[in-house]
Amino acid sequence: MVPGFLSGQGSNREKLQHSKKQIEEDIRYTNSLLEQTKKNRQSSLNRLTILNRQIEKRQSLIDNISKQTDDIQSQISVKELEIAKLIVEQKKMKEEYARMIYYAYKNMNGYNRLLFIFSAKDFNQAFARLLYYQQYSAYRRTQAQLICSKQLEISNKKKELEGTRTDNILLMQSKESEKVQLTQEKEEKDRNVAELSKKEKDLRASLKEKQKAATQLQIEIQKLIASEVRASAMKTRTSKNETAKKVKTSSEMMLTPVEMQLSTNFASNKGRLPWPSDRGLITGTFGEHPHPVLKYVKTKNNGIDISTEKGAAVKSVFRGKVSRVMSFPNLNKVVIIRHGEYLTVYSNLDNVKVTDGQEVSTRQVIGTVHTNSDDLKTELHFEIWLGKTIQNPQEWLSGAN
Repeated sequence: MVPGFLSGQGSNREKLQHSKKQIEEDIRYTNSLLEQTKKNRQSSLNRLTILNRQIEKRQSLIDNISKQTDDIQSQISVKELEIAKLIVEQKKMKEEYARMIYYAYKNMNGYNRLLFIFSAKDFNQAFARLLYYQQYSAYRRTQAQLICSKQLEISNKKKELEGTRTDNILLMQSKESEKVQLTQEKEEKDRNVAELSKKEKDLRASLKEKQKAATQLQIEIQKLIASEVRASAMKTRTSKNETAKKVKTSSEMMLTPVEMQLSTNFASNKGRLPWPSDRGLITGTFGEHPHPVLKYVKTKNNGIDISTEKGAAVKSVFRGKVSRVMSFPNLNKVVIIRHGEYLTVYSNLDNVKVTDGQEVSTRQVIGTVHTNSDDLKTELHFEIWLGKTIQNPQEWLSGAN
């Protein structure tokens, strides 16, 4: 039972260590993004957003370390029990060995041994008695070896225990260090919120412009979907080629067999799609959320926002066809790619490298992320649509949760 328990503990600890490394890498990347925002001396909503994510990551790291220390403490308890059990077993073996030595001293000196053998009734009995002495001597030697082996096992277990305790101490020190960092980051967050609160008028104006741009984009996407639904239906009615007949999907799109297969392949990759940027940190999540500064104000996000470094390339998450390349105030250039009945939307781009109707492959570069000169924010806005229904991109991208 104990070996299985330890095996499970080891497996769980490996997962926690892997998760810890990933969180630490996220924190390092977030720090690099925060360093970029320091070039802008004024408090910015972008810095506050990244700082909030940094705090979340730091808390996740502390929670991870706590779980590791709990697991290690369980391992320490198990190893202490194992050592105690081994010591008891060794003690019993030593007591038994001492009794054998005493018995041998009392009854198995040379004279008594010969007398015992020669007093046998016949040759067979004498041989059996001789064999008994030989086996008894061999058993004593084996018992002595077992005691030494048990002592070595105890020593090794004690070394393992000390190593585990050292690991635990180092983790506890790391946890305390992370707590100090967390406190400092929370204090910085409070200072940023206080400073930004003085700019409420500007924040409300900025939010209004951003919401207006998001609404315009949503309207354009819905128009695009409606237009493509009508166009595909029209082609189906006028086509005389039986092989070109299309299938109506649940999203009302009329798809050819090839397009339907593409749509199916896209859907089957849910949770495994590559990120639209090589590196990045999700600083805006899907859905409705309280504004980080403005009280009683909620913001709605139709996708996710990915903060990344200046000049970062934007890549298609799946093969498909470019439906539209557009420009919007506050969103810069927008690329919409169709994957059967699915759409992926990439906003806030510069240097777009694709055009309407162009076929693209998975991970193909379609542009670069725009960097705002005012607050030095480099943020990609990414959406996924199934027909007219908005999807949560975090459920689709690999490792986004």
